[in-house]
Amino acid sequence: MSTDENRNEQEELNEALEAAKEEAQSAGQDAGEGESSEIEALKAQVQEFQEQVLRSQAEMQNVRRRAEIDVEKAHKFALEKFVKELLPVADSLEKAVESSEGQENSGELLVSIREGVEMTLSLFMSSLKKFNVEQTNPVGEPFDPQQHEAMSMVPSPDAEPNSVVAVVQKGYLLNGRVVRPAMVVVAKAEDAPKIDEQA
Repeated sequence: MSTDENRNEQEELNEALEAAKEEAQSAGQDAGEGESSEIEALKAQVQEFQEQVLRSQAEMQNVRRRAEIDVEKAHKFALEKFVKELLPVADSLEKAVESSEGQENSGELLVSIREGVEMTLSLFMSSLKKFNVEQTNPVGEPFDPQQHEAMSMVPSPDAEPNSVVAVVQKGYLLNGRVVRPAMVVVAKAEDAPKIDEQA
Protein backbone atom coordinates (compact mmCIF):
# COMPACT_ATOMS: atom_id res chain seq x y z
CA MET A 1 0.00 0.00 0.00
CA SER A 2 1.11 3.44 -0.69
CA THR A 3 1.39 6.22 1.79
CA ASP A 4 -1.52 8.02 0.17
CA GLU A 5 -3.74 5.05 0.65
CA ASN A 6 -2.57 4.72 4.23
CA ARG A 7 -3.30 8.36 4.79
CA ASN A 8 -6.75 8.00 3.29
CA GLU A 9 -7.49 4.99 5.45
CA GLN A 10 -6.13 6.83 8.46
CA GLU A 11 -8.35 9.84 7.72
CA GLU A 12 -11.34 7.57 7.20
CA LEU A 13 -10.61 5.85 10.50
CA ASN A 14 -10.26 9.21 12.25
CA GLU A 15 -13.49 10.43 10.71
CA ALA A 16 -15.23 7.21 11.74
CA LEU A 17 -13.82 7.57 15.27
CA GLU A 18 -14.97 11.17 15.51
CA ALA A 19 -18.41 10.21 14.19
CA ALA A 20 -18.58 7.39 16.74
CA LYS A 21 -17.53 9.80 19.52
CA GLU A 22 -20.17 12.32 18.46
CA GLU A 23 -22.79 9.56 18.37
CA ALA A 24 -21.72 8.35 21.79
CA GLN A 25 -21.85 11.88 23.16
CA SER A 26 -25.27 12.57 21.68
CA ALA A 27 -26.51 9.18 22.92
CA GLY A 28 -25.05 10.01 26.33
CA GLN A 29 -26.75 13.39 26.29
CA ASP A 30 -30.02 11.75 25.25
CA ALA A 31 -29.61 9.22 28.02
CA GLY A 32 -28.67 12.04 30.42
CA GLU A 33 -31.68 14.03 29.35
CA GLY A 34 -33.83 10.93 29.71
CA GLU A 35 -32.40 10.28 33.15
CA SER A 36 -32.81 13.90 34.24
CA SER A 37 -36.41 14.01 33.04
CA GLU A 38 -37.03 10.73 34.88
CA ILE A 39 -35.41 12.19 38.01
CA GLU A 40 -37.58 15.30 37.75
CA ALA A 41 -40.70 13.14 37.41
CA LEU A 42 -39.70 11.13 40.49
CA LYS A 43 -39.03 14.34 42.46
CA ALA A 44 -42.46 15.66 41.51
CA GLN A 45 -44.04 12.36 42.57
CA VAL A 46 -42.20 12.45 45.93
CA GLN A 47 -43.38 16.03 46.51
CA GLU A 48 -46.96 15.02 45.69
CA PHE A 49 -46.78 12.13 48.16
CA GLN A 50 -45.39 14.46 50.84
CA GLU A 51 -48.28 16.87 50.29
CA GLN A 52 -50.77 13.99 50.55
CA VAL A 53 -49.19 12.89 53.84
CA LEU A 54 -49.39 16.45 55.21
CA ARG A 55 -53.02 16.74 54.15
CA SER A 56 -53.93 13.43 55.76
CA GLN A 57 -52.16 14.46 58.99
CA ALA A 58 -54.06 17.75 59.04
CA GLU A 59 -57.33 15.90 58.40
CA MET A 60 -56.60 13.51 61.28
CA GLN A 61 -55.94 16.46 63.61
CA ASN A 62 -59.24 18.05 62.56
CA VAL A 63 -61.13 14.78 63.14
CA ARG A 64 -59.51 14.39 66.57
CA ARG A 65 -60.37 18.00 67.50
CA ARG A 66 -64.00 17.58 66.36
CA ALA A 67 -64.30 14.35 68.34
CA GLU A 68 -62.94 16.06 71.48
CA ILE A 69 -65.45 18.91 71.07
CA ASP A 70 -68.31 16.44 70.57
CA VAL A 71 -67.32 14.49 73.68
CA GLU A 72 -67.03 17.72 75.68
CA LYS A 73 -70.51 18.81 74.57
CA ALA A 74 -71.91 15.38 75.39
CA HIS A 75 -70.49 15.64 78.91
CA LYS A 76 -71.71 19.22 79.33
CA PHE A 77 -75.25 18.77 78.09
CA ALA A 78 -75.99 15.13 78.91
CA LEU A 79 -78.28 16.24 81.74
CA GLU A 80 -80.44 18.49 79.55
CA LYS A 81 -83.43 16.12 79.27
CA PHE A 82 -83.22 15.26 82.95
CA VAL A 83 -83.15 18.94 83.92
CA LYS A 84 -86.18 19.65 81.71
CA GLU A 85 -88.11 16.98 83.60
CA LEU A 86 -87.15 18.50 86.98
CA LEU A 87 -88.10 22.10 86.18
CA PRO A 88 -91.85 21.61 86.78
CA VAL A 89 -90.97 20.44 90.31
CA ALA A 90 -89.15 23.73 90.94
CA ASP A 91 -92.10 25.64 89.48
CA SER A 92 -94.55 23.83 91.76
CA LEU A 93 -92.46 24.50 94.85
CA GLU A 94 -92.19 28.18 93.95
CA LYS A 95 -95.96 28.40 93.41
CA ALA A 96 -96.55 26.78 96.82
CA VAL A 97 -94.32 29.38 98.48
CA GLU A 98 -95.99 32.24 96.57
CA SER A 99 -99.51 31.05 97.42
CA SER A 100 -98.75 30.96 101.15
CA GLU A 101 -97.30 34.49 101.22
CA GLY A 102 -99.34 37.00 103.22
CA GLN A 103 -101.03 34.30 105.27
CA GLU A 104 -98.76 34.34 108.32
CA ASN A 105 -101.78 34.79 110.62
CA SER A 106 -103.50 31.66 109.32
CA GLY A 107 -101.95 29.38 111.87
CA GLU A 108 -98.83 27.58 112.89
CA LEU A 109 -99.51 24.62 110.62
CA LEU A 110 -99.52 26.74 107.48
CA VAL A 111 -96.40 28.60 108.61
CA SER A 112 -94.52 25.35 109.23
CA ILE A 113 -95.65 23.93 105.87
CA ARG A 114 -94.45 27.10 104.15
CA GLU A 115 -91.08 26.91 105.89
CA GLY A 116 -90.73 23.26 104.86
CA VAL A 117 -91.54 24.06 101.24
CA GLU A 118 -89.06 26.99 101.27
CA MET A 119 -86.32 24.73 102.63
CA THR A 120 -87.13 22.04 100.06
CA LEU A 121 -87.05 24.62 97.27
CA SER A 122 -83.73 26.01 98.54
CA LEU A 123 -82.22 22.52 98.69
CA PHE A 124 -83.54 21.71 95.23
CA MET A 125 -82.13 24.92 93.72
CA SER A 126 -78.72 24.36 95.33
CA SER A 127 -78.70 20.81 93.89
CA LEU A 128 -79.44 22.21 90.44
CA LYS A 129 -76.69 24.81 90.86
CA LYS A 130 -74.15 22.03 91.56
CA PHE A 131 -74.79 20.76 88.03
CA ASN A 132 -74.47 24.26 86.46
CA VAL A 133 -78.21 24.84 86.11
CA GLU A 134 -79.01 28.54 86.55
CA GLN A 135 -82.38 30.17 87.00
CA THR A 136 -83.08 33.35 85.02
CA ASN A 137 -85.44 36.01 86.30
CA PRO A 138 -85.07 38.82 83.72
CA VAL A 139 -87.34 41.51 85.23
CA GLY A 140 -86.07 44.91 84.13
CA GLU A 141 -83.64 43.50 81.55
CA PRO A 142 -83.97 44.17 77.81
CA PHE A 143 -85.97 41.54 75.92
CA ASP A 144 -83.64 38.90 74.40
CA PRO A 145 -85.39 36.49 71.99
CA GLN A 146 -82.56 33.99 72.51
CA GLN A 147 -83.40 33.61 76.21
CA HIS A 148 -86.94 34.96 76.59
CA GLU A 149 -90.33 34.05 75.16
CA ALA A 150 -92.68 37.03 74.97
CA MET A 151 -96.19 36.18 76.10
CA SER A 152 -97.61 39.69 75.58
CA MET A 153 -96.73 43.36 75.30
CA VAL A 154 -98.23 45.92 77.66
CA PRO A 155 -97.91 49.72 77.84
CA SER A 156 -95.72 50.61 80.79
CA PRO A 157 -94.74 54.27 81.32
CA ASP A 158 -92.30 53.33 84.10
CA ALA A 159 -90.26 50.81 82.04
CA GLU A 160 -88.06 51.13 78.97
CA PRO A 161 -89.69 49.98 75.73
CA ASN A 162 -88.77 46.36 74.88
CA SER A 163 -87.77 45.58 78.44
CA VAL A 164 -89.17 42.76 80.57
CA VAL A 165 -91.93 44.00 82.89
CA ALA A 166 -93.03 40.70 84.43
CA VAL A 167 -92.01 37.05 84.38
CA VAL A 168 -94.78 34.49 83.93
CA GLN A 169 -92.41 31.51 84.17
CA LYS A 170 -88.69 31.67 85.01
CA GLY A 171 -86.15 30.40 82.52
CA TYR A 172 -83.25 28.02 83.07
CA LEU A 173 -79.76 27.66 81.59
CA LEU A 174 -77.53 24.57 81.62
CA ASN A 175 -73.86 25.53 81.24
CA GLY A 176 -74.94 28.78 79.60
CA ARG A 177 -77.27 27.09 77.10
CA VAL A 178 -81.01 27.74 77.30
CA VAL A 179 -82.92 24.72 78.61
CA ARG A 180 -86.17 26.62 78.93
CA PRO A 181 -86.70 30.25 77.92
CA ALA A 182 -88.26 32.59 80.44
CA MET A 183 -91.89 33.43 79.59
CA VAL A 184 -92.14 37.19 79.95
CA VAL A 185 -94.36 40.22 79.52
CA VAL A 186 -92.62 42.97 77.54
CA ALA A 187 -93.14 46.74 77.79
CA LYS A 188 -94.11 48.57 74.65
CA ALA A 189 -93.75 52.24 73.86
CA GLU A 190 -96.77 54.43 74.54
CA ASP A 191 -96.88 55.73 70.97
CA ALA A 192 -96.25 52.33 69.35
CA PRO A 193 -98.71 51.41 66.58
CA LYS A 194 -101.45 48.94 67.47
CA ILE A 195 -100.57 45.39 66.42
CA ASP A 196 -103.32 43.22 65.03
CA GLU A 197 -102.89 40.13 67.20
CA GLN A 198 -105.63 38.19 65.39
CA ALA A 199 -103.80 38.28 62.06
